[in-house]
Formats: sequence, C-alpha cells, structure tokens
Amino acid sequence: MTLPKGFGQQPKSGSKRTYEEWWATVPEDLKSKTRKGDENNKPLLNQVNYVLLHLHLAGKHDAKPSHEELKDWLHSGQVDVLRMNK
Repeated sequence: MTLPKGFGQQPKSGSKRTYEEWWATVPEDLKSKTRKGDENNKPLLNQVNYVLLHLHLAGKHDAKPSHEELKDWLHSGQVDVLRMNK
C-alpha cells in the first residue's frame, strides 16, 4: 500500500512550528483571501482549513502543517474553533 505524498510528514526542523511560523510560509495571495478584514482577530480553524484545502489542491503537501502542529495550535489557543462574542 502506498501512502499519499506528504502523509505523516513531520516538520523539517524536527520540532513543531507555531501557527505564526507556518503562516509566514503561506503565499501572500492565499493569506489575503483567507484573512482579509479579519487580521485583528485570532485565526479560526475554518480559515486554516481554507488554506489547507488550497495548498492540497495545488499539490503543495510539504507546505501543510503536520497533524501534531494543528493539534498544538488548537490546544494551545493559537487558533480558535469558534469566534465567541464578549
């Protein structure tokens, strides 16, 4: 059985990147489509998923974060699942 390209890949440095470190590697056009007008708020999981889908469709599997990185961003509060009203 052959796994898809990039499946189970770990970050090249051997350690988990922060959301901001990963976000710095995302192409500018994709950043502006994803977060335009929402830059002052914490990123949402839906916004991360939008970028992941576009990177996947473009075949840029090595640019996607690992499962461990995604899990860390959610558990550490770097990315929110929902926007909560104050």
